[in-house]
Amino acid sequence: MSDSKPSRSTSLRPIPSFIFASRWLQLPLYVGLIAAQVVYVFHFLVELKHLIEAVFGSPSALQALISSIGYKTDVAISSLNETIIMLVVLGLIDVVMISNLLIMVIIGGYETFVSRMRLDDHPDQPEWLNHVNASVLKVKLATAIIGISSIHLLKTFINAANYDLKVLMWQTIIHVVFLLSALAIAMTDKLMVRSDDGSH
Repeated sequence: MSDSKPSRSTSLRPIPSFIFASRWLQLPLYVGLIAAQVVYVFHFLVELKHLIEAVFGSPSALQALISSIGYKTDVAISSLNETIIMLVVLGLIDVVMISNLLIMVIIGGYETFVSRMRLDDHPDQPEWLNHVNASVLKVKLATAIIGISSIHLLKTFINAANYDLKVLMWQTIIHVVFLLSALAIAMTDKLMVRSDDGSH
């Protein structure tokens, strides 16, 4: 009984092979994003250290936090208050969400555009990686960007007294544009899936 599966040749002609191998040029880009993630982890740890020190009454740590969040007030601040803690925690959440975005770009992009990671038997394989492709990756990235934009907008409104009305207005408009863009990407992806299903 002959094998019904079509034979697949693993060898390519020189020019197609060279063009296909050019995908490895993206590897330094993903390594660079990993280095950027290291910087974010360091920034997170520094901010967390300042927050803990400020809780125990360190004035220098408190001033470092106030400076990093851009908090301004006419009253001298000698200890942590709820607003400062909230802004610092939102900043930490922002770093975590950007780190998640980096992970999606690094792992999803490498898997989609460079080479398979073959993580099928790995217990820590991300669930979303099972069905990742360029369209799914775009939707996930758009959703992550909306989350990051939401955190920035919330930080701005909490600290609204230190911002001009135009800044508040434009941040809100930009956030709405992100929302509409994500909806457009998701609807386009859905229409493409329906079109592919209908063609079969």
